[in-house]
Amino acid sequence: MKTIDGYDYKAKERYHEPAPEHVDFEEFKKVVESRRSVRKFTDKKVPREVIDDCLDLAMLAPSSCNLQPWEFYVVQAPEKKAQLVEMCMSQHAAKTAAELIVIVSRTKSWPDVAKLNIEQWPQAEMPQHWKTFYKRGVPVSYWQGPLNIAGNAKKLFATVTGLSRPINRGPFSESDMRVWAAKSTALAAENLMLAFRAHNFDSCPMEGMDEKRIKKLLNLPKDAEVSMVLGVGERAKDGVFFPRVKFTRENFVHYC
Repeated sequence: MKTIDGYDYKAKERYHEPAPEHVDFEEFKKVVESRRSVRKFTDKKVPREVIDDCLDLAMLAPSSCNLQPWEFYVVQAPEKKAQLVEMCMSQHAAKTAAELIVIVSRTKSWPDVAKLNIEQWPQAEMPQHWKTFYKRGVPVSYWQGPLNIAGNAKKLFATVTGLSRPINRGPFSESDMRVWAAKSTALAAENLMLAFRAHNFDSCPMEGMDEKRIKKLLNLPKDAEVSMVLGVGERAKDGVFFPRVKFTRENFVHYC
């Protein structure tokens, strides 16, 4: 019997991927706890292989239906980088960063990525129900149609059906799609920051920026949203401006 995720949990032959043993929790904890938003960097360069390694790890983040609605622009051309610094309000984290990475979410890249999932399936043959899902299910879920006709129809259907049983409540509009893309992209961004920390480099995610100018600078497509600009480099001695403000678990965690 297949569930909503399309997987037959009672099949006799199923794929198994064991979890690695002996993952060092204390080392992982050290990476997470030592990640700070660093606002001043040294002049040390970040090797290209480190950047590529961290970006590869960023793209291992989970995403809805594996549609990976993210893009990363590593801005290295001197003139373009100088303009980007200005568009980040000339913050210290931008001015002193060895690398500036513009992290972008896309609301209309899903058709191409759906095709990639079919074309690059890692096994000899993709199960038929997954092919059907990417060819039919994904468009039904994410295509909103001209003037949002499809989105409105889906919203009406969900409203009526939801009176009697649980049902997905979106995305039903371009606004919903922006939220959908931003959620997955934020997961990749956190992977990226932790990966740089594990390589003994630091980062600072910046939202203080002129998104309109950045989109023009990078010639981004209309559906692109700049989630953040990430400054990356080696932490300067005075690169962290204040001690971490740490709240108690009770402020935010609720066991229900």
